Amino acid sequence: MIFSPITLVFLSLFLLLFALISAAFFARWQRLLIYVSFSISAAASLIAVMGGAWTVSSGITESAIIPIGLPDLPFHLRLDPLSGFFITVIGLLGVFVSIYSLGYCQVFLGQRSVTHLVIFYCLFIAGMFMVVLADDAFFFLVSWEVMAAASYFLVIFEHEHVENRRAAFLYLVVAHIGAIAILLSFGIMAGLAKGFEGFSGYTFDAMRQTEFPHGWAAIAFLLAFFGFAAKAGVVPLHVWLPEAHPVAPSNVSALMSGVMLKTAIYGIIRVIFDLLRVFPWWWGVVVVIFGIVTAIMGILYAIMQKDIKRLLAYSSVENIGVILIGIGLAMVFISFNMSVMAALALIAGLYHTLNHAMFKGLLFMGAGSVLHAAKERDMEKMGGLIHKMPWTAALFLIGCISISALPPFNGFVSEWLTFQAFLLTPVLPNALLNLLIPMGAALLALTAALAAACFVKAFGLTFLGRWRGHHDAHFSKEGKMGLEVNWHMRIGMMLSAASCFILGIFPTIIIDWMDIIPEQLTGSKIATSAGAFGWLWLTPVSHERASYSGPIVFLGILAVVIVTYLLLHVRRTAVRRSSLWDCGFGKLTPRMQYNSASFSMPLRRIFGFLFSIREQVRLTPLAAYTAYPNKLHYHLRIRDRFWNWIYKPIADFAFWTSRAFGRLQQGRIQVYLIYSFITIILLLLFSR
Repeated sequence: MIFSPITLVFLSLFLLLFALISAAFFARWQRLLIYVSFSISAAASLIAVMGGAWTVSSGITESAIIPIGLPDLPFHLRLDPLSGFFITVIGLLGVFVSIYSLGYCQVFLGQRSVTHLVIFYCLFIAGMFMVVLADDAFFFLVSWEVMAAASYFLVIFEHEHVENRRAAFLYLVVAHIGAIAILLSFGIMAGLAKGFEGFSGYTFDAMRQTEFPHGWAAIAFLLAFFGFAAKAGVVPLHVWLPEAHPVAPSNVSALMSGVMLKTAIYGIIRVIFDLLRVFPWWWGVVVVIFGIVTAIMGILYAIMQKDIKRLLAYSSVENIGVILIGIGLAMVFISFNMSVMAALALIAGLYHTLNHAMFKGLLFMGAGSVLHAAKERDMEKMGGLIHKMPWTAALFLIGCISISALPPFNGFVSEWLTFQAFLLTPVLPNALLNLLIPMGAALLALTAALAAACFVKAFGLTFLGRWRGHHDAHFSKEGKMGLEVNWHMRIGMMLSAASCFILGIFPTIIIDWMDIIPEQLTGSKIATSAGAFGWLWLTPVSHERASYSGPIVFLGILAVVIVTYLLLHVRRTAVRRSSLWDCGFGKLTPRMQYNSASFSMPLRRIFGFLFSIREQVRLTPLAAYTAYPNKLHYHLRIRDRFWNWIYKPIADFAFWTSRAFGRLQQGRIQVYLIYSFITIILLLLFSR
């Protein structure tokens, strides 16, 4: 058998199918089912990574036709560098999360069956692989629905909770509204490719060979962008994301946030850069504006949250916005024939796609570990977990540093490249763009600063200070609070953390590997200039303008840490220990610590107009002899204005319409016969 990249990806799909089918045979032995199924899914994901990375490094394109669709509509598959890159991203996080799941799913033993979780987990990963392999509209939409349906059943896994059912339903509705828009976009392109009288234009190859009229191309672009934006969580289509991710199992949340959202990014790039190819500058402006709004609103929403998984879900909205900024800038530069700048912006967007998958997967796995140990998602009821969960705390801190775009980890590199795309932009022949680009750079800088503040809050409230909960955290047999999670969960997080470190230290190697993608889509690449001084220095366009060295920055930070440690610990008298000054109080209590509401209060005062905020203070009388005659109860509620502006009116109208039509049901046969008689009369009248 001759092995090739597409053969490896096919083998990965067959292994996932085998794991899915084998779940039925091991259903009686739940522990064995967990080990067998997740081990196979980890192996399948690793094989897919090999196939995807091989495709990108070699720059080859392979195609296949599988005659299992409808008659005369077979499935077309294509593995090119773009799809290979996204298969690598999906597979890499799939490996880490599958290893993590070996330990995480043990918590369900004795409580509920994990058979359905295993089945839909494997189907979910397979669906994502098929989406990026699809080379025709029919197979793409079938794969898209497989992915959506599988993720729906994963979100609703703990279906006894009302919020799980509500979140899953909301996710399914938004996903299908987006799918309808994608279907209409493909329908326009397929019809224009070969004429509306036949179906031969449904393949992506037929669309690539067609020059679309500008008007129809714009409609297809807007429909596709709307459809994929609904899946990606772009503001204002983001409302499902903070509802679905918190209630799903944490291993599922890691995949949904880390890689499922990226299938929408893949769809945007595939449609715009590969199928439509020629576009005006205002398309890019639309993408950039939505990216900026999504980034700034997403991180502001995240800062206001007290649920750790909800905070992480909103931060995914922010990072999707950062990725869209890079894609939109690339579109603007292509429209003005600036291919090198377009390549830089697209590389920035793709690199952040990879980075976000790694650090967001790590953070959701860390949140799952906290939930596993503390049985709590509310950060205001946590604290001090660094003493009980040192491994999780250290790994979660790496994820926080990475997502905050701080060196030497990976988040810094991709956001730095995005800044370079802004700052190195020459004067464009358009006044609106010359105003938008500096403003976008400033708002991106604000987003980065707010992200750092957000994850200082997330780490500080969760792991530092003292335990704030009104109940003890999980007690082990030894009676100690919140023991560290098992080694499977730790290894999954450690691999993700190592990826964040490698991607931050060796960006020139990664860019050289993935540079074939912008070369094929924009006609230019930056690997020659980016690696002009070897792997040690990253010089995106010109070393005179900007450069960065991850290894040197890391060694500098390491040297400062070592010197500081030595200065403090060589002499015993260098560090003095004494009682903590507590402002005159006898002893600090957990209630004196900052909580989530107090941490976000300054930003809430500045940006409060963007939210629907309700603060209530209730006074409770106490005994007359006490020094303080009243007890204060503070309640804060922060809601998304987009829900009240867009979604609540639609929901209210749907309920009103349903009640109106419900009045037609009288429960009397005479009334129903009258309805039938009137219908027949109307049909006879209109038939003439």
